Amino acid sequence: MDDPLDNLLVLRSVSKGFHTKTEKINILDDAHLTVKKGETMAVVGASGIGKSTLLNIIGTIDRPSSGQIFFEEKDILSMNDEKLASFRNAKVGFVFQFHHLLSGLTAFENVMMPCMIGRKSRKVVEESVCRILERVGLEKRIYHRVEDLSGGEQQRVALARALVNKPDILLADEPTGNLDRKNSRAVHELMDQLNREMQMTVVVVTHNNEFADLMERKVTIADGRIVPSRNLKQETRDRKQET
Repeated sequence: MDDPLDNLLVLRSVSKGFHTKTEKINILDDAHLTVKKGETMAVVGASGIGKSTLLNIIGTIDRPSSGQIFFEEKDILSMNDEKLASFRNAKVGFVFQFHHLLSGLTAFENVMMPCMIGRKSRKVVEESVCRILERVGLEKRIYHRVEDLSGGEQQRVALARALVNKPDILLADEPTGNLDRKNSRAVHELMDQLNREMQMTVVVVTHNNEFADLMERKVTIADGRIVPSRNLKQETRDRKQET
């Protein structure tokens, strides 16, 4: 039986819609989702079906039209915008298809940005910034400007930036959509390794079946609803424990 204390994130009856001049378009409609601590999950489905909208709502970048979101049993939508921004900076890491790195700044300076937003002193965070850049394989590129890095290296900087505050959950929206096959596979494997090392929950939106298959669980968005699939890895672990 599932233990509620194992739940990191719970969405209840979440809906999100947009009004045009003639109609209301429902992107999510009474959607329910539970994300466990430390699990990895892929969100899949057709283009334009609402996958990125779901990720933005999970990460509190966007608020739903209705419904509730609980993070470790706390109703986070009851927070005002300032508290929600602090929560997001401390608890959630984001990686996007387009890196959103700041040109003219080094890899080090880009990765340090979430720490500065959290009002941590540069002296305190320098070591952790260098350590996470080294962990993603950029020990020789720490002080290079991001425009001098390759696409794969830039995405590793974006990943390091997402992880520097040691978030509880990493949200990735098509994180390798602009990379070639070799770099895509390297980033996929790195995210899988970091999940195991850091015991960090990962939710990723992807069209890449190879990447989705690395995740413990896949959910599909269809007609505004979240359709879960079987967690084959968990079922295998459960059978081994029973025997």
